[in-house]
Amino acid sequence: MKPELYKFPLHVILRPFDGFWDMKYEGKGKVRIAMMILALLVLSIILQRQFAGFLVNYNDPRLLNTLDDIQYTVLPFFLFCVANWSITTLMEGEGKFSEIVMATGYALLPIVLINLPLTVISRFMTMEETPFYYLLNGIAAIWFCFLLFVGIMTVHQYTPSRTIFTLFLTIIAMGSVVFLGSLAFSMATQIYYFFLNIYRELIIRM
Repeated sequence: MKPELYKFPLHVILRPFDGFWDMKYEGKGKVRIAMMILALLVLSIILQRQFAGFLVNYNDPRLLNTLDDIQYTVLPFFLFCVANWSITTLMEGEGKFSEIVMATGYALLPIVLINLPLTVISRFMTMEETPFYYLLNGIAAIWFCFLLFVGIMTVHQYTPSRTIFTLFLTIIAMGSVVFLGSLAFSMATQIYYFFLNIYRELIIRM
């Protein structure tokens, strides 16, 4: 793989306006790189939840589940991409689904770059130094939100106000999908147990 593919994500997070423009119009972004960043994010979350210092880690090791960490990271990522693509398609957005995936994936890089070393550092922190841990986590989250905003605005060629509005609609769409999915799953479960009980009743009577 060309070294430029590894350098470009750093260019995006340091110069987001130029970086996302190059991603869309110069073809410098790659979906597989975005997926690699997503995979690194999952890894960083798993490591952080399991190995962060006890002063900042309140998770019970007996209750940790790697599969939960994966699904609660990967599913929201793709849910956001699908919801944003659906909303922006109706609002004359110019971004393709692959561009939304790339913009969202590349925007996650600051969280990865901060979380991985911070997990190691947290194991040597004193109580007085823990605010530094939360400060860096906050910086990573704000940096991600800013990059996501710039990325979505650039790939769709929206104004800032229109970008904020579409992101708001995207969140509503995500909530609606989760609600409808939960409702459908609940109904399917009830129907399954209804027929299962009928089957058991017939077996007993026979």
